Amino acid sequence: MKKIFNINTLILIVFSLIILLPVAMIAGGSFMSDDEFEQNLSPILVEQSGDKTADWNIVPHYPTLKPYVELLLDSPGFFAAFWNSCKIVFPVLAGQLLIGVPAAWGFAKYDFKLKKILLILYIALMLMPFQVTMVSDYIILDRINLLNTHLGIIMPAVFSTFPVFIMYMFFRAVPAAIMEAAETDGAGELEIFIHIGLPMGAPGIISVVVLDFLEYWSVIEQPLIFLKDKALWPLSLFMPYIASGTGVLYLAASVLMIVPSMLIFLLGQKYLEKGIRASGLKE
Repeated sequence: MKKIFNINTLILIVFSLIILLPVAMIAGGSFMSDDEFEQNLSPILVEQSGDKTADWNIVPHYPTLKPYVELLLDSPGFFAAFWNSCKIVFPVLAGQLLIGVPAAWGFAKYDFKLKKILLILYIALMLMPFQVTMVSDYIILDRINLLNTHLGIIMPAVFSTFPVFIMYMFFRAVPAAIMEAAETDGAGELEIFIHIGLPMGAPGIISVVVLDFLEYWSVIEQPLIFLKDKALWPLSLFMPYIASGTGVLYLAASVLMIVPSMLIFLLGQKYLEKGIRASGLKE
């Protein structure tokens, strides 16, 4: 048993290193100078380079912070795109919690007419890809004058069914006996929801925050279709324009874009795993 465990651990370490290698190459390359970057990749970038092969050092020979200084101090477009991403992601998260948490609690703990039909409808909408609803979303947003605005992305995302489903699975596990005991002690519906439902459903709520942050921080399709003004584009759409500059600048921008997602993932990893198990995605 111990030998099997060691083999499994070794395989897991090897695969992890393979997956992390591109990230390490991007992170290391972001500290290269322009000269070292061009020298390493000259066999690819320059024609008639003969039999030379490209070279890449994870740790640069001459590390420099120049790409980050140039990006943070001399690239107003990067800052605008970064804040556009924040303007989309955080209202989406706040709106989904404001709408989704009470909806999930209602589905989990109350019986009402058409509950099963509505739940099936929620699941069907959750499984429906964006490409299916893209045209109808575009027409509706155009009718209500929300095209080419951040609200045109935020509003459909706020009413997404996926967060409701995840939190519903957690709220459903809240024991009825605890709620009955609280009612016996004189607690009202709102008090039960605040003092029992929210604490016991906190792992589901946090997992929703992590999953949705990862999704909307790197969202591409909705902004590309609904936002015509490039000044409104989030960082995920602005990245190709950084690539038109120096390669090192693009690597530095990639690192700065990855860092928030990595921090959110690491902080909520424990709850994220619970959320994946609850949704059945890990089965």
